[in-house]
Amino acid sequence: MKYDRIQKDLFIANRANFVNHMEKNALAVFNSNDIFPISADSTMPFQQHRDIFHLSGVDQEESILVISPNSKNEAHREVLFLKETNEHIAVWEGEKLTKEMAFETSGIKTVYWLNQFETIFKQMMVEVDSIYLNTNEHLRADTSVQTRDDRFIQKVKQDYPAHQVKRSAPIMHTIRSVKHPIEIDLMQKACNITQKGIERLLGFIKPGVWEYEIEAELMHEFLRNRSKGFAYTPIVASGANACVLHYIENNGQCKEGDVILLDVGAEYANYASDLSRSIPVSGRFTERQKQVYNSVLHVKNEAQKLLVPGTLIPEYHKEVGKLMEAELLKLGLLDSTDIKNQDPNWPAYKKYFMHGTSHFIGLDTHDLGHYNEPIEAGMVFTCEPGIYIPEEGLGIRLEDDLVVQESGAPLNLMADIPIEADHIESIMNS
Repeated sequence: MKYDRIQKDLFIANRANFVNHMEKNALAVFNSNDIFPISADSTMPFQQHRDIFHLSGVDQEESILVISPNSKNEAHREVLFLKETNEHIAVWEGEKLTKEMAFETSGIKTVYWLNQFETIFKQMMVEVDSIYLNTNEHLRADTSVQTRDDRFIQKVKQDYPAHQVKRSAPIMHTIRSVKHPIEIDLMQKACNITQKGIERLLGFIKPGVWEYEIEAELMHEFLRNRSKGFAYTPIVASGANACVLHYIENNGQCKEGDVILLDVGAEYANYASDLSRSIPVSGRFTERQKQVYNSVLHVKNEAQKLLVPGTLIPEYHKEVGKLMEAELLKLGLLDSTDIKNQDPNWPAYKKYFMHGTSHFIGLDTHDLGHYNEPIEAGMVFTCEPGIYIPEEGLGIRLEDDLVVQESGAPLNLMADIPIEADHIESIMNS
């Protein structure tokens, strides 16, 4: 891992939080992700399952966490099973966690090697009536690929058919949505690395550069600051490309007079940042581009004031829609007839602003959370309105990451990243 060791107090607190939501006489199991093959002997880089990481801090493959808070054997109330390390593995794959290192990482005292799992797990299962199994219940999840958790669920149902099965996912959606202060600090580090990348670009972008060159500049800056790289597939979209919401080819040339829409963010310690900025290739916006830019910025500034405890996200998006409608009228993109004849299920503003404004962010870029429950302090959201005008070859999106506070405006983790149009122009022309 490139990042500094995280305080184990975070993972101790997260497990206690999970236990507080468990029913009595039950245990819960969390598996690491697989290392996914590509072809021949090639594999994707390992990415840890965010749930086991959230609860243990363990960031390596073939790991299992079992939480059994009511076990008669106190040593079995929290147990890690890890791939046994040895000199051969150290030479070929690098150092793996020892039992001592696993405790320093997670705060879990009982650590067994993976080859002991079946025996120890049977001892634990005879003490409980039910088991919490982990499934991916994110609203946008693609569950077509079988995971280590999926295989484990099949085996548990076969080996222990009389046990009741419960779902960990609702608990994880609840506890992961409200961030611990240590998590906020880690997300701030991710945002700070993103800031360094944007500052680098403001001195690099000029007519003639290619979108992939901009991507490369960001990757360079992210890696040299202890990030693994992008938290998600980066969008570097110049000119009309910016009107394609999930444009990821990044293979166009940036031309004089165009605006580049950047949707990029560094990860740090598996925590995501998610930023959008719109930058003029020539160093200055045209009058029209600045009008659209300032409309988007106005909507963002007003929208983020609504991210306060008690707000319901569906209602929040309706209010942002009203803000956007007013700006589109000012810009001449909509008129009163458009508003009068609009479909309530697809308001007129959706022609130019067709996506949502905010999503949870944390260990995943689109993090876990309940979208139909009131916002709470400690939740972290993006705020990312945009206006996309294909006929003008112009797309503007602005986005920051915001921590909901007990009272007042949210804490902006990206407050130091330039966003005012005049400020961006000033830096690019200094």
